[in-house]
Amino acid sequence: MSLPDFSSDATLAKLDGYLADKSYIDGHAPSQADVAVYEAVAKAPDADKYAHAARWYEHITSYEAEHKDLTGDKAKAATLLAPHFADAKAPAAAEDDDDDVDLFGSDDEVDEEAERIKAERVAEYNKKKAAKGPGPAAKSLVTLDVKPWDDETDMKELEAGVRAIEMDGLVWGSSKLVAIGYGVSKLQMSLVVEDAKVSLDELQERIADEVEDYVQSTDVAAMAKI
Repeated sequence: MSLPDFSSDATLAKLDGYLADKSYIDGHAPSQADVAVYEAVAKAPDADKYAHAARWYEHITSYEAEHKDLTGDKAKAATLLAPHFADAKAPAAAEDDDDDVDLFGSDDEVDEEAERIKAERVAEYNKKKAAKGPGPAAKSLVTLDVKPWDDETDMKELEAGVRAIEMDGLVWGSSKLVAIGYGVSKLQMSLVVEDAKVSLDELQERIADEVEDYVQSTDVAAMAKI
């Protein structure tokens, strides 16, 4: 049999009640039973809360130098206190029962709650985004170099053939001839495209197919978002 845990207010209150009409744990003189409880209590109880226990603790402290020489059996302390502390064990049992109760929920429950909140926030964001309507289309300003076969290529026909190509989201801009050597000039054209609608690779393929009599090759010289 062991002594109660005196670190809680409940057990100190029980000890205080036990000592209300006693000067010692066992009998009418300090003994090893007092030493056992003294060591278990470990520090002076609050005199405002536990006047009897504090008075007893201070009294046994005065015998500290003689603790080893006091008569009696330390084990007797637990036997004497057991009946007085019997009902103090009930709350402990209740605390054990509380261990079986998951106060905070399982990790799965926490994850499910987090996912639910996340889904609600995403839905709210999408709702607000839909209410605002689509934003402006992303566009790019492109400089396209169109090279002829040779110096005898009719550049006006070449340009007319290129401009004849129409695509949704494509707007042709200005153009100029740029000399590249040996009497040959390339046609440098500016155009604006909607990024989501116009593929520059597809545009270059169409130029190669539809204006093949005039165009040797095309290159994207520059491109910038606008």
